[in-house]
Parts: sequence; C-alpha cells; structure tokens
Amino acid sequence: MSALFGTLGTWAALAFALVLTVKGFLGLSNPARSSARSLAIPAVGLLVSAGVAMAALEIGLLTDDFSVHYIANNSASTTPFLYKAASAWAALEGSLVLWGLVLAAFTFFIWRAMRRLEGPDPLWAGALGVMGVVSAFFFFMMVSVSNPFEVCTQAGSFGFGCEAASAWPFSTISAPLHGLGPNPLLQNHPLMAVHPPLLYVGYVGMTAPFSFAMASLLLGESGDRWLRVTRNWTRIAWIFLTAGVVLGGLWSYEVLGWGGYWAWDPVENASFMPWLVATMFVHTAALQMRRGVLQAWSYALVIATFSLTILGTFLTRSGVINSVHSFTQSAIGPVLLWFLMAVLVGSFGVYAARINRVGSAPRLDSLASREGMFMINNLLLGVLAIVVLVGTLYPLFVEWRTGDQVGVGRPFFDRMALPLSFALLFAMAIGPITPFRKASPRVVWERFRTPMRVSLSLAALAAILWRPNGWILLSVLASTFVAGTVVRQLWTAARKGSAARGGNIAGEALATMRRDTAFWGGQIAHVGIAVLALGIALSANGAVRGTVDVDEGVPVAFAGFELTLVDNFERDEPNRILRGAVVEIRRGGDLVTTLQPRLNEYRIRGQQIASPAVDTGLRGDLYLSLASDPGVFPVELDLYWFPFIWLVWTGGFMAAAGGLWAWLVRPPRRKEAAIPEGAARV
Repeated sequence: MSALFGTLGTWAALAFALVLTVKGFLGLSNPARSSARSLAIPAVGLLVSAGVAMAALEIGLLTDDFSVHYIANNSASTTPFLYKAASAWAALEGSLVLWGLVLAAFTFFIWRAMRRLEGPDPLWAGALGVMGVVSAFFFFMMVSVSNPFEVCTQAGSFGFGCEAASAWPFSTISAPLHGLGPNPLLQNHPLMAVHPPLLYVGYVGMTAPFSFAMASLLLGESGDRWLRVTRNWTRIAWIFLTAGVVLGGLWSYEVLGWGGYWAWDPVENASFMPWLVATMFVHTAALQMRRGVLQAWSYALVIATFSLTILGTFLTRSGVINSVHSFTQSAIGPVLLWFLMAVLVGSFGVYAARINRVGSAPRLDSLASREGMFMINNLLLGVLAIVVLVGTLYPLFVEWRTGDQVGVGRPFFDRMALPLSFALLFAMAIGPITPFRKASPRVVWERFRTPMRVSLSLAALAAILWRPNGWILLSVLASTFVAGTVVRQLWTAARKGSAARGGNIAGEALATMRRDTAFWGGQIAHVGIAVLALGIALSANGAVRGTVDVDEGVPVAFAGFELTLVDNFERDEPNRILRGAVVEIRRGGDLVTTLQPRLNEYRIRGQQIASPAVDTGLRGDLYLSLASDPGVFPVELDLYWFPFIWLVWTGGFMAAAGGLWAWLVRPPRRKEAAIPEGAARV
C-alpha cells in the first residue's frame, strides 16, 4: 500500500505542478487571470499530494514495508525509531520526497500570502508559475529516474534487501524478509534527524526569491517590490541554511572521530557556496531597499544562489564525487546537470534581455560610504565563493578531460580563505558604522577608534597569556573589533534614548534593537560570525593532538590531564554491537569525568564505525577516539584538546539567531500624531 499511495501522491503532485505552471504564466501575461482564487486548486493540491507521498514513505518505513525497494535497502526492522523515521532522507530517492514536500509547503504559503492582496497581481502569479516549473522538475525525477516507490520484484541474497524493482505498483512483489538498514554513518547520531531537513529548507527556500525575481524580470518591473515581498522568505531560507551548515560541522565533529568539523570536503562546500552567495544577496537586497542602488546585482545574485543550490544537489546526490558525506550513486546526475544548464541559460537570458531596465538604478555617490563598504564586503564574499567553487569543481573537470583523478586539498582552501576571511571581518566592522552616501574620515575615526583601542588591548593581553601565535592574535583583534563596533553603536543609541526619554540603558537598548530589527538582526549575525571566527582560531591554533597506548590502570599524561584505562565493555543493541573502553579523566588528582569511546559494529551491513567521546567545558573539549580494538590491551587512543571550541557552535547559532531577530521581532507601532481636521496629510 505504501508503494501505491506514494506513487499516486507523486504523480498527482506532478500534475498539480504542471497546472500551477500553466495558470501562473497565464496570470503573468493576463492580469485578469492572476488572482489567488484561480491558483487555489493547484497550490493546495500540490501540498496535499506531496504530503501524501511523504506520509506513505514514512508509514512504510515505520511499518517495515520491505515490499518497497527504497525501504528494503535503507531501513531494517532493528533500526531504532528515530533513525527509521530519518531514513526517509537517508538516500537519494527519499531525500527528493522531502525536497518536494518542502517546495510544496513554500508554494502553498506563498499562495496563502497572495490571498491577502486586494486584487489580482501578475507578479505573484508569475512567481507561483516559476515555483510550479521547479516543482514539476523534481516530481518528474521522482516518477522517472529516481522513483522512491518502486516495488521489489527480486529479494536479495539470504532475504536481505532488494536487488530488482519495478515502478509499476501492481507488479509481482518478492519482498525480502529483512531490510539492509541505513548507512552506518547515518544511524550513529541523532543530528541525522535534524541536519538534512534544515539544509533542505535553506536550499528550497531560495526558490521563493528566485521565482519572484524571474517574474519581476519577465514583467519588466523595475524597483524593489519583489525584494520587499520576499524579504521574510529570504530570511527563513538563510536562517535554516546557516543552522544546517553549523549543525553539519557539529555532526561531523561528534561522529567521524577525526577531531575536526570542516575539511573542505566537496559536499561541505556544496552547502557553503550557496550560503556565501545568499549572504551577498541579503546584503545587496537590504541596500537596494534602503537606497535604491545595486538593483542589477540583486537579480544576478539571487539567480546565482538558486543555481548553486541545484549544483549542490548535483554534487551531493549524483555520485560524481568521492566524499565521506556522499551516500549515493545515481543516474540522476545528467538530469540535474541539464536542469542546471537550463536554469543558468534561461535565467541569465531573461536577465540580459531586461538589463536596460534593472541596470538603471542610482549610482553610488562614493566608495567611501556605507554603500561602498557593502560593495567591498560583497566583493570579498564573491571571491571566496569563486575560490571554493574552483577548488571543488577543478578535480571534476580534470577527470572529465583526462581521466586522471586529482584532489584539491585543504592547504589550498586554507591558504586562499584565511586572508579573505580576515578582510571580511574588518569590512563587517567598518561597514555598519560608515555613513550613507559619503563618509568623512573624521566621522568614521570617531566611531571606530574606541573599539579599535579595546581590540588592540585585548590582542596584547592575548599575546601575554598565549604563546605568540599570529593567527590567534589577528583573530582576537578582528573579532573583538567587530563586536566592539556593534556594542558602541548600541550603547550610543541607548544612551541618547535614555537621556531623551528618561528610561534605563538596558530598556533603551532593547527598544533601539526593536525599532530597526533588520539592521540589528544583521549586527547580531555579525557578532556571531566574529565569535565563530575566534573559536576557529583558538581551537585550531591552540589544539594539542596525540596518539597514545593506554594499559589498564596505568595513567597517561596529556594536555594537563591524566587518563587512566579502567575497564572495557561490550553491549548488544538490536541493530549493533558496542565495544568500548572506560577511561577516567583526572586533573591534579581530582576526577573530572569518565569517558567511553567506542566502536559500533552494525550487524546487517557488517561495518564498524568509531564513536568518539567528548568532554566539553568552558576551557575546551577533551576528545578521545579509539584507534584499535578496545578488547586488546594496550588500547590505542587518538587524543585531542581543543580550547574554546564551543565558540564555533555558539557563534554559528548566534548568526542564525540574528536572522531570527530580523524575521520574528516586530517593530513597535508608531503612534500617529493627531492632525487637525482639514489639514493635509504629507
């Protein structure tokens, strides 16, 4: 039944997407047919159909319906409930169902917002038409090259998994007795249930501003109306994309056992590139709505952002790259690549045809202004995005042209990204305190001299307390400078408000932040990025690493701690066997904690995955990972000490929280002054 209802859901969703496309573009060309009422059936039907498909997949997973090929090969009766539910997006076909559901949800909420309009609007109708095109493509993939509801027609060896399948739900079924279960790495940490959906909302959410941009271009509409309409959709997508990237790093840190969280892996880069360009778009859109400049840039950047989400899907799900994050090999690679080419050619073709309209916005008065600093900020983000793009795609081009496999390693990315990152931090600090139009050096110096003095003092203190490390000192200087400029701005505004209205400083600071939520949300995000950068510098340059052999009862010194192996253990769970070591951690003779690094052996797939044990504190993380069998003494341990690494996660979530502030916090309503009867309103 799962296969039947799932198939009906995907086909119905495809049909509704096609109807939405036709009706949306008819409304774009004929304003009389651009009402929300005319688009109600396809918009609601798309969401209901996508929901039916997702429900069918989840019910099949939770009831162990191994007659479905996808379920037989990606779940098992012994898989714990959380990972069984998360198996819906553990592989390509299921992840497309989630993608389609999120896209249908965005489409529905855009249509619902359209209902509040006073009359027909071709911009909204055209945007829903573009959403229909994108939806139709993804549901077409589900019913063709990547069908998640194929029925199993040939069970695997010994009754495990499925070897052959049919897309016809009434085919003769040969269901296996047992499922193969998810990839062991995907059932080893609860973030599997959170990280992919967050990224998908971030990826798919960028379809909304892209669709309105294309509708605006097709209409030849000049101005920022499409930006104001999609402001919250863009914020939502950026927030979820930011949180998804941060949680991906945390998942890698706590699961892979190598002690790191970012390795410039191609799949990591696939989510980082859209984030960089989306951040450029957020800045440019804000400036265009404030000053009317950079109109052409807004269109180009939103097209680039959407295109990079499709490229990221191609890199992640096509099987063209080797990555610890890549869990699928599939035939959809060429389909995604052709769609990407169609998006690029079609979108930039329309953009080029309308460039005479969108390129006529006001020019910058001076580079020595906040607008100029925005441009510098975006230039640095753009160069960083190009560096990551080239480093990610270069090995693919070489292999395609020559057949040779080459790799662009971490040294290349670090060497290129580090100077750009520090330049970005200083631009983030100076930009918001620079006046619009044209800034005088005296005003800028007055605004940043105190934060600069504080940051120089803290960098000098860091040089005294830490070993002299240039990267740490530069990071302390840049990060505290960013935070200092934000604090000074807020303090100055709150102090003026307190003097004028007699309130306390804290209350005035909150009121200041509420009066301009977009600006102060951005400042919270800037401080978050500064905290993250400081955490990266401290944890990377102050890290201590080592590999030791520990024997039972014999203490080993490491990074100021004493580690003693006191026991080993073996536990049976339904889906795996756990074997690990019990290690007591002491400092100065006092017991700090007991850690249990382990090896997890998954029975069905026969794979063994190491799970590190981490003790987190304010000073940093002590990280233990098994490098040998814990049942044979001495046990080999990989040891790491990462000072202040919690700043990385804190800063990342602060950045997302800045977006939440701009999205959710509503400015107080302004009280309109009484106007004498008969007086004209200005």
